[in-house]
Amino acid sequence: MLETLFILSPVTLTAIVLSVALSLAAFADSRLFNDLLFEPFVIKARGQWHRFLTHAFIHANGPHLLVNMLVLFMFGHDLEPRLAQLTAAPPALPFAALYAGGILFSSLPAYGRHLRDPNYRAVGASGAVSAVLFAYILMTPTNRIALFLLPMELPAWAFGLLYLAYSWYMDKRADDNVAHDAHFYGALFGVAFMIVVEPALVPWFFNQVLP
Repeated sequence: MLETLFILSPVTLTAIVLSVALSLAAFADSRLFNDLLFEPFVIKARGQWHRFLTHAFIHANGPHLLVNMLVLFMFGHDLEPRLAQLTAAPPALPFAALYAGGILFSSLPAYGRHLRDPNYRAVGASGAVSAVLFAYILMTPTNRIALFLLPMELPAWAFGLLYLAYSWYMDKRADDNVAHDAHFYGALFGVAFMIVVEPALVPWFFNQVLP
């Protein structure tokens, strides 16, 4: 089964393996953790641009890692082969571009906002995972989604609207030490990416959602 999953979704599984391996290593080595995390002040002052990518492969703790990797697996292994069918590019390339782009794009607002804040730090794959989730939602808007504390299943499009509203609201509150802006902008990137790859998804999406 694992071999089949790797053939169908190699980028998803590679991202999970790298994230688990680097996160566990960073849990045990604070120096490694500090060298890889997202720190806008340090990025600008020292030119350590690698942090834009590396922070997405380490996590704050075990639950943070587990949630991100579960969501990535749940939606990534289904989305990756679907996405490969939409372009003439090598099969793994579209999903790799989606994932990497989600990391980078979701980090830009925080970079601009905290460029002069030496205390701001962030880790985790949430921006990239949000990009994957919303690309999935655009392709399968009527599929049912039930995640963690949700008391019921919702159509993917409805879940997406609630997710965006919650992320925007919590980012404005800024009182729980979670990078909700990465969730929000990662989600927007996922939608924009899919529209660029296949513009026909937009009318198709609304045909599926609207009565």
